[in-house]
Amino acid sequence: MTEQLRLMAVHAHPDDESSKGAATMAKYVSEGVDVLVATCTGGERGSILNPKLQGDPYIEEHIHEVRKKEMDEAREILGVKQEWLGFVDSGLPEGDPLPPLPDGCFALQDVEAAAEPLVKLIRSFKPQVITTYDENGGYPHPDHIMTHKITMVAFEAAGDPEKYPNAGEPWQPQKLYYNQGFNRPRTVALHEALLARGLESPYGEWLERWKQFEQRERTLTTYVPCADFFEVRDKALIAHATQIDPDGGWFRVPMDIQQEVWPTEEYELAKSLVDTSLPEDDLFAGIRNN
Repeated sequence: MTEQLRLMAVHAHPDDESSKGAATMAKYVSEGVDVLVATCTGGERGSILNPKLQGDPYIEEHIHEVRKKEMDEAREILGVKQEWLGFVDSGLPEGDPLPPLPDGCFALQDVEAAAEPLVKLIRSFKPQVITTYDENGGYPHPDHIMTHKITMVAFEAAGDPEKYPNAGEPWQPQKLYYNQGFNRPRTVALHEALLARGLESPYGEWLERWKQFEQRERTLTTYVPCADFFEVRDKALIAHATQIDPDGGWFRVPMDIQQEVWPTEEYELAKSLVDTSLPEDDLFAGIRNN
């Protein structure tokens, strides 16, 4: 295949692209693949999670603009393109019972209508491969679940000339993957490797809480070798300064242990219109040679 390879990663908020599949994207960029991140919302209702920045009145008042600048920096680090779909962050409701979602937010949009901007972007960018979240959103954030819903609709509709006739010339992506980087086998492997080396593991509580968030064990179909880009991934994530504590649990596993024990990022092949053999080590398996 001599045609330019193109990968689209559909994410809910700015920072999601840097915590889910970022090393994979950086790897493909280094190989000449055209990579585009579609960000559904501006992250307007995201909390300031970095304790060093909490209480800053400017950030609190201008969180949308701050997060946009963070996204710009992360995009440059990863070497990807990026587009905003323009929806408003739904926030993560907390309490029992949960409060209603805010009027006008992304998660309350009509799915068919909300898919149209993504269909338009798919038809314009023409990706062969799309990545997004599974039906549980990876974790049950309403924006992540909505991201899954519109991506499923858009994947099917983008190639259909009768769907969304005002959204550009039809284009059919060939493969759709769910990000599964936060999977149990990886977490267990890193946890046990740290303990075996006499080091403290940040994953103990994760493993105890696993059943609370995991609906079922996911099927990992695709393991992309990208250990050489883990440092780029971390740099991009740190660029989202309001969302990540550089001294927090994300970065407590020494880089050499990560690269040795689990040198891949994982995906679940959800849809494929090409023949491929599982397990894969390439999101473009079945496409490169067609």
